[in-house]
Amino acid sequence: MVISSIAETMTRSIESVSHSISETLFEPVIRLGVTGLARSGKTVFITSLVANLMDSGRMGQLLAASEGRIEASFLQPQPDVTVPRFDYESHLSDLTGPDPRWPDSTRLISELRLSLRVRPSGLLSSLQGPRTVHLDIVDYPGEWLLDLALLEKSFSEWSREVLARIEPRKQADVFRAQLADTDTMAELNEPRAGALAESFTTYLNMARNAGFYDCTPGRFLLPGDLKGSPVLTFAPLPDTERPGRKSLWRTFERRFEAYKAQVVKPFFRDHFSRIDRQVVLVDALGAIHSGPRAVEDMRTGLAEILSAFRPGRNAFLTRLLLGKRVEKILFAATKADHIHHAQHMKLTGIMQALTRDAANRAQFSGAETAALSLASIRATVEETVNYQGEELDCVRGRLEETGRQAAFYPGALPENPSVLMVPARDGAIQWLGEDYNMMKFAPAPLSLRTGEGPPHIRLDRAAQFLFGDQL
Repeated sequence: MVISSIAETMTRSIESVSHSISETLFEPVIRLGVTGLARSGKTVFITSLVANLMDSGRMGQLLAASEGRIEASFLQPQPDVTVPRFDYESHLSDLTGPDPRWPDSTRLISELRLSLRVRPSGLLSSLQGPRTVHLDIVDYPGEWLLDLALLEKSFSEWSREVLARIEPRKQADVFRAQLADTDTMAELNEPRAGALAESFTTYLNMARNAGFYDCTPGRFLLPGDLKGSPVLTFAPLPDTERPGRKSLWRTFERRFEAYKAQVVKPFFRDHFSRIDRQVVLVDALGAIHSGPRAVEDMRTGLAEILSAFRPGRNAFLTRLLLGKRVEKILFAATKADHIHHAQHMKLTGIMQALTRDAANRAQFSGAETAALSLASIRATVEETVNYQGEELDCVRGRLEETGRQAAFYPGALPENPSVLMVPARDGAIQWLGEDYNMMKFAPAPLSLRTGEGPPHIRLDRAAQFLFGDQL
């Protein structure tokens, strides 16, 4: 088994070197990871990005598009034949049909290859013909992201952190009561173990729906074909002195380690570790609406996510000998169309404050980072409304629940992000003297002209930062 494992590792390394040489010397490949926490809009981001690269009339901030150097763009089968294809056509139909709706959320990993034929720029452009650049877009379920931080934790450490975190949350009342009635030193009873794990899973779903972002393990929320398996049948337990080998505590510890080894590590090895560029989408407005605790959960979650990446410069020899490292990381606050453009810089400032710890770590390792606010598809228009003698900058759109048109004023975001960050870090239950509202808008009916993709806000700037230098 050891010899087989060594041989498999060597084969994988040789294949990686071969692919790196091919990509570097012939047709460049950019692997763009699209990740984010729940409800951040990953599916919409990818769909709109691809549509706007294929019809680039709205991509003025992407230099290759504004300079007219993108001669053609076309979809090809992705190289990873074991990964499901991102269903671009169905998602685009959902967004641009006669009765547009938001596509279903990501539930599995998927991939899409968009190939671009690009003319070179610079002094030698007249001497060189166009080249093909492949953009491999890899979509990860947001619920799996935080699992990467588990790789550095023991079962005891993870349990202590989770039990301390859920102590004040009413969503965990049933689980805590069941845990208090459980003898963790007793020999494993599979039905009782399954009931405890199911109760913990119920808590995770309720916490996610309530706006919390620290819901690990992620596969408990999206189990797929692992549903009901022992590797998903465990829960956090309080520390116990010298638990027996057959005890519930030891069994859950072994299953936690198996989860890391057989679920999390292969996911990291096969997908995350091969990423060149990364965009992390964040529903910052949704967190602000949910309150200070949700904002703090999001901040710590983003820092933990970045701890699992391998940021740094992708020098040629480094790629050949050590594998790829993430060169650029973009933190993007989504749904910017839910607020007036006058507040977009405030939202970007909040995004920068939320990701400062994570960005500092990435920059120290040599990666380039940026933060901005964007809307992958613009679902609203702006208008100014006179309300009780005061002029309010509002957005108007089609409500998701009723389909009716409505104008909405979400409240003024603070100029200084510390107004939000300090109460969040201090554990405040609610915002003092402020009320940040949130409205759910449905996508607007579109009438697209030839050569133009769906309307957006700063999607072109995001594309220029992430891979514009390679075009």
